[in-house]
Amino acid sequence: MEKNEIIVIYCNTPEEMAYRLAEEAGLAELIGDKAARIGLKPNLVVARPASEGATTHPEIAAGLIRYLQENGYKNLVILEGYWVGASTQQAFPRCGYTELAKKTGVELIDTQKDSYTVRDCRGMKIEFADSALAVDFMINLPVMKGHCQTSLTCALKNHKGIISDREKRRFHSMDLHKCIAHLNTVAPNDFIVVDGICGDLDFEEGGNPIPAGRMFAARDPVLCDAWAAGQMGYSLSEIPHIGMAASLGVGSSDLKKAVVREINSSAEAPLMPQASGKARQFAKYINEDKACSACFAALVRALSRTDRSTLSRLSAAIAIGQGFQGKAGAVGVGVCTSGFTASVPGCPPDAAQIKAFLREKLR
Repeated sequence: MEKNEIIVIYCNTPEEMAYRLAEEAGLAELIGDKAARIGLKPNLVVARPASEGATTHPEIAAGLIRYLQENGYKNLVILEGYWVGASTQQAFPRCGYTELAKKTGVELIDTQKDSYTVRDCRGMKIEFADSALAVDFMINLPVMKGHCQTSLTCALKNHKGIISDREKRRFHSMDLHKCIAHLNTVAPNDFIVVDGICGDLDFEEGGNPIPAGRMFAARDPVLCDAWAAGQMGYSLSEIPHIGMAASLGVGSSDLKKAVVREINSSAEAPLMPQASGKARQFAKYINEDKACSACFAALVRALSRTDRSTLSRLSAAIAIGQGFQGKAGAVGVGVCTSGFTASVPGCPPDAAQIKAFLREKLR
């Protein structure tokens, strides 16, 4: 897998999706040394199951562990540190990782109980968990979801779990975006698998999951987050830590140079996202007929980022889905509505494209 690649897979079987992504990326070849100590870093910000949209599905870690063990890698650890004021020991069992560790023989490390070492992160000193610094190859397992302060949390922000609680408090007392960017000049991002199965697109704590039935792999955390931002309907200027990290040399935010490789069709994702508060809220703006979940979820995300006064100028509901192929109409989203007077191209288009289209169409 090249550094500028993003490999996408659709469906709703996290363990098999993760295993397939590892195969497609040639993960064993990327790691090399069979004796390497390999870390898996999920997002367990709350002690809730992944179905609520906040935490990484344990099945993803299970698929990667199975792949690694089958390929001769035995020195594996799962490491995470809960948010300040709560205990990681609550999250491990409730999120399914205690059971996973018992089943696979992989060690669980609570970075809240670790020792720490200060590293210079391009002019900012940050205290890292020693267990994270001891890893030879880090697999970052973030959830693609919203955040009340940074709008998006994905690969770059997920590494707050490998610093001390003291540092977490300090980050929130400073420029959080700047801290996240500097953190990733040292935090290891050797391979990234993003959980986009059903992330909550508004809040990091979950509660309003949007089923999207997708995961993607990357090696560049900046490119990864830039692409995820577009999927969620954000421009890079709305999430400063992505551009800051790029400026610090962590990676590239230039999506024009990204190679996005889909290893199956988005039609393999669930046809309709499950009902959620967000989807119901915007139902009156959508005319859906056999829409793939990836396209539908992108439209919901775009609508959630468009102000109501703008949406009130819609003369008709936005058409979306395979049922509109070969038909005419006013406004549509996706290649299936290419015969409409105004249509957003793409299969699927991302939420940023749809948001920009609506802004232009309804101004």
